Formats: sequence, C-alpha cells, structure tokens
Amino acid sequence: MKAEVAQQRSLLELTELDAELARITHRAGHLPEQQDRERIQAEHTAAADRLAALELALEDLDAQAGRLESEIDSVRQREDRDRALLDSGQTNPKQVADLQHELETLERRQSALEDSLLELMEQREQLQAKATAEATVVEGLVADLARVQETIDAALGEIEVSRGQRSASREQLAATIDEELLALYTRQRASGGVGAGPLRGGQCGACRIEIDRGQLAKISAAEPEEVVRCPECSAILLRVKDFG
Repeated sequence: MKAEVAQQRSLLELTELDAELARITHRAGHLPEQQDRERIQAEHTAAADRLAALELALEDLDAQAGRLESEIDSVRQREDRDRALLDSGQTNPKQVADLQHELETLERRQSALEDSLLELMEQREQLQAKATAEATVVEGLVADLARVQETIDAALGEIEVSRGQRSASREQLAATIDEELLALYTRQRASGGVGAGPLRGGQCGACRIEIDRGQLAKISAAEPEEVVRCPECSAILLRVKDFG
C-alpha cells in the first residue's frame, strides 16, 4: 500500500489524538478522588453496620425493659389487692398471716425487678451514648461522601469537555485521511491496541522495540510513499521527519 507523505503525517496526528483520548479515558477511571470515595464508602458502610447493631441492641433492651415494667406493675397490683384485703378487716388470722407473708415475698420480688430494670437502663444509657456517637460518625461520612462526589463530578465534567474537543478534532482529521489507510490503521488498533507510530532512529514508536538492522535497512530503502509495518508489532511505521 502507498500513501502520500502528507497522509502519513495526518495519520501520525491521528495517532497522537488517539493516544491523548486514551489518556483521558484512563484519567476518568483513575481519579485520586475516586480512591478517596471508595475509602470513605467503606468507612461509612462499617460505621452504618455498627450503628445498626447498636440500634438492634437498644431495641432488645427496650423490649426487656418493657417486660420488666409490666411484671413490676403486676406485682404492685397484687400488693395493692393484698393490702386492701388486710385493711378491710374481713380476714381471719390465718388469712392475715398468709397475706403478710405474700406481701413480703412480693416486696422482695419488686425490689429485685426494680434492681434489674435499673441495671438494664444503665446498660441502655451506655449503648445510647455509643449509638449517638456512631450516628455522628455516619453523618460526617455522608457529608464527606457528598463533598468528594462533588469534586469527582467537577473533574469528570472537565474531562468530558476535553474528551469532546479531542473527539471532534479526531473526527475532522479522520475525514481527511485516505479510507484504505484509515481502515488499515483501525484494524491494527483493534488487534494490537496501537495502530501506528513514528519511526525514531531504529525504534518503533508504537511498541518501543528496537528494530534489527536488516529489517531497518529494508524499511529505510522503501519509497517515502510506501506504507511499512513494524516487524515486531505490525503497527504502521510512519517515517515522518520533523514532526511536532
């Protein structure tokens, strides 16, 4: 295949635009702020899990406290009934003794229940303090996520503007290149990643490999319009002097 030197020069410009677009794409996927976001997201997930566990523990303590309060209320009601019977004067001595014994038992039971409830409420107070602190951590991480996402969005916006400008330039340039030469370049890009590269000294600008002297001699002997390929990577070798 032959191509005018001007066409080869245009193809080299296209190669550099494609390389720049590839760098833009890489940058878009590897912003430092994206790593920050991943780290903060992991911290937020861990903190949210801890908070959820604390909230479940608080719910369990509240359920236990509810049962204790219900039992204390039942004991008090029984005590009130027993005292009402004693105060009524309608009980015989044996009933009086039984009621007094039951009241003593109920008082001990009430005291034990109230002690258990007090201990439970102290545990709850400690857990609530931890939950409140953890909730503050979660809120702070949510704010951090919002800030880093705003930074990422701004950076990606700038990248998209740059990508759009380079893509437009590429489209305009590609329209000026011979279809057969452009098709060869496109196929090589699809198979090898780099479609073309300048020949610098004895090195291929696409794969960065030094070409042996025998192959280099053949390439140097080819006419300027002859489209030559790198013997190592098959990329189009562009023998364009004084470029850039």
